Amino acid sequence: MGGEPGARQFTRIIHGGLAPDPTTGAVLTPIFQSTTFAQEAVGKDKGFTYSRSGNPTVAALERNLGEIEGCLPAACFATGMAAIHILFLATLKAGEHVVCSDVVYGGTVRLLRQVLADLGIRASYADTSDLAKLAAAITPETRLVLVESPANPTLKLTDLAGAARVTHDAGALFAVDNTLLPLVQEPFALGADVVVYSTTKYIEGHNATVGGALLTRDEKLAEKIRFLQNATGCIQAPFESWLTLRGLKTLPLRIARHSESALVIARFLEAHPRVTRVAYPFLDSFPQLELARRQQKAGGGMIAFEVEGGTAAGIRMMNSVKLCTLAENLGAIETLVTHPASMTHAPIPAVEREAIGITDGLVRLSVGLEDPEDLIADLERALAVQPEHA
Repeated sequence: MGGEPGARQFTRIIHGGLAPDPTTGAVLTPIFQSTTFAQEAVGKDKGFTYSRSGNPTVAALERNLGEIEGCLPAACFATGMAAIHILFLATLKAGEHVVCSDVVYGGTVRLLRQVLADLGIRASYADTSDLAKLAAAITPETRLVLVESPANPTLKLTDLAGAARVTHDAGALFAVDNTLLPLVQEPFALGADVVVYSTTKYIEGHNATVGGALLTRDEKLAEKIRFLQNATGCIQAPFESWLTLRGLKTLPLRIARHSESALVIARFLEAHPRVTRVAYPFLDSFPQLELARRQQKAGGGMIAFEVEGGTAAGIRMMNSVKLCTLAENLGAIETLVTHPASMTHAPIPAVEREAIGITDGLVRLSVGLEDPEDLIADLERALAVQPEHA
């Protein structure tokens, strides 16, 4: 197990769990694009037999992520949703219950309602920003609490240390989806039992892969996750793992730049006369600013806002950007603008979306690495576009 994740961040990311290839001396971890591995004798191998069960390139990424987070080696999966699926299978069985944040990724809701409910796994959704509401949602059958903080896309925060105490007092496991804040927030230090990542986002960071990861310090739980990774066949592929390893090496630089630029752009949006509401954790106007400063090192790269004129105006603005890209992803070097109601959170019924703040006019902006002045100019021009028949 590694040391504290915040210590010597660059060194740990570049070297943690990694070494030059012993055969060739290659500094960069090779891609072991092989299905199978020769065995020296029956029952004697070199640690790998078949790439569904483990692969040297995937294992290098898993070690690296574990070193960065100061925990056991990660388990890496083909997608973020595969990681979430395995989390539920590893911690829940028929008749048992999970509590999720009320603002949670739409695919997680779809998985729970349309797949796992048929297997007898029950789920409920609570405003985990209110610890009393979290405690009220936990039942004797609750085995897991899954929190997104900041929540996607509203950026509502949960007091992770407080939520961990409530969850552990009830005898359940506490999992944190930390996809939006790798390195910026340290869930294990705040009481998490499991940390979830869509590595598709900031960790790989270049719009080149899909992937997911589960991390824990609990050896028994890690063993169960590994078993399910093999049994269900959802391990990440070698090439995606290699690309993710490459992306990871620049993560501290990228997440700092994302955060710095996002704060500049959030302040611009807040001052714009055609923007009615802006949510960004490090804005002075953010309702949970004190909590954000207490458990985050920076605000991250995502902003949520609404435009004067409601849904039609917001969609018109999103359809009018030129430098920003209208797309379903976040955390990449390119700035991406998303309409959550019709894209990422479409699986959630409209009435439920509205109740948790995901309005039809909400705009999600994932700030990339472009010059913020250029992004501001693009947004300013798009906000100025008027209806064709005004």
